[in-house]
Amino acid sequence: MGTKTRQRAAKILLALALRLAGTSVHAQENRKALNNPTPTYPETARQFRLTGVVKVQIVIAPDGQIKDVKVLGGHPLLVNAVQDALKNWKYAPAGSETTATPAFNFHP
Repeated sequence: MGTKTRQRAAKILLALALRLAGTSVHAQENRKALNNPTPTYPETARQFRLTGVVKVQIVIAPDGQIKDVKVLGGHPLLVNAVQDALKNWKYAPAGSETTATPAFNFHP
């Protein structure tokens, strides 16, 4: 393969990657939360003075309901509190599914 062919292929791949990255960013744009109650600090965690951060990735359906939750990190006691709170979250409707990665800080 010649040098010019490699350069052209590299430019095409770069353009394609930038286009796909732009699509991904658009799909993760911020949506307005209509209802987002704060997770309750668990009493057991309070007794043990457990602190930490729970990070989750959520998939928001076009109607604003949370469709899927993936836990990215956090203590299991705190994760349960976040999952319970997310059941009551609701976002503004949009034309397609979007994702968000909220983090919740727990301090006694």
